[in-house]
Amino acid sequence: MAFLADILSRVQPSATIAVAQKARELKAAGVDVIGLGAGEPDFDTPDNIKQAAIDAINRGETKYTPISGIPELRQAIAAKFKRENDLDYEPSQVIVGTGGKQILFNAFMATMNPGDEVIIPTPYWVSYPEMVSLCGGNPVFVEATIEDDFKLQPEALEAAITPKTKWFMFNSPSNPSGAAYSRAELKALTDVLMRHPHVWVLSDDMYEHLVYGDFEFTTPAQVEPGLYDRTLTMNGVSKAYAMTGWRIGYAAGPLELVKAMDMIQGQQTSGACSIAQWASVEALNGTQDFIDERRKVFEERRDLVVSMLNQATGLDCPTPEGAFYVYPSCARLIGKATPEGKVIENDADFIEALLENEGVAVVPGSAFGLGPNFRISYATSTEALQDACARIQRFCASLK
Repeated sequence: MAFLADILSRVQPSATIAVAQKARELKAAGVDVIGLGAGEPDFDTPDNIKQAAIDAINRGETKYTPISGIPELRQAIAAKFKRENDLDYEPSQVIVGTGGKQILFNAFMATMNPGDEVIIPTPYWVSYPEMVSLCGGNPVFVEATIEDDFKLQPEALEAAITPKTKWFMFNSPSNPSGAAYSRAELKALTDVLMRHPHVWVLSDDMYEHLVYGDFEFTTPAQVEPGLYDRTLTMNGVSKAYAMTGWRIGYAAGPLELVKAMDMIQGQQTSGACSIAQWASVEALNGTQDFIDERRKVFEERRDLVVSMLNQATGLDCPTPEGAFYVYPSCARLIGKATPEGKVIENDADFIEALLENEGVAVVPGSAFGLGPNFRISYATSTEALQDACARIQRFCASLK
């Protein structure tokens, strides 16, 4: 339509949301569908957090809040960064937004000029490049290959940096691959960044608490204190605390940047939901015991899914260190045909045929910038995962 903005031509709709919607429509039509597209825990928000929200309502905490968040939550976030990440931030350096998406969007909007570049490792979360484009910048994609367990190599980062580079977008553990960087792997990247003082770091730590085995989570400004003054560290309550619908994300960074983000948010949404903020205070300050319990369940599911997918004809599935995703390759199945005679030419064909033939909804790797792969979320019941993986095995075996 002629009156729509030209910039919309640079933006694609969210593939993960599209897959979830397609699965819902098929279910509503009576089709037996197992949806493995959604990136949210199947656990409920813990009772103590829900009670804190109820208490806030009963206290009348229902008015507008400060743009950057209620003081109690900003203090809780600063305490969390010190306690868990050994990062010192004043509450004034903290900003709370309506989900992690708003935090990222505001950071880009506050800093991006036309032509500025943002380095984004592939595979990437679907919204990163679209946010950059909407804010007038240019996403620069750097491939992290399956041979490197989907982890960006320092020489590739070095080669991608130009005088126009403004941000390096970092996500560990990763959505969609689940790859998480060890301290040594992260130090190799921060060593590169220390040689390029004009490049800022935006670290998306949303899956921080979902790491498995003896893996130790670290974040860039923690590993390299020299990056502290040009790093925005973003997190939220959605994944670890099963609070996706509460819509609270947060970040801490240099005061000047946080003030600029506050100014943008003030003209955009103002403060986040008051009740959700009080619930988040309890999430961060209250008991953390359930995190380990749920992490063990996720780890068991990860091991089940990786094992069953690697038993499927033609699939190769690395074992990720974190998050609740796997990112198997279907490269060995490209060129094969379904029983109906449809040739699988790419990952989009694979996932479409999988949905049509076996009723399993996954997300194509092309949506995340790297194929032929697909993303499976194992944030669902063990029974559903066993059923879904058995269907995937059957589908792969049927290809000729």
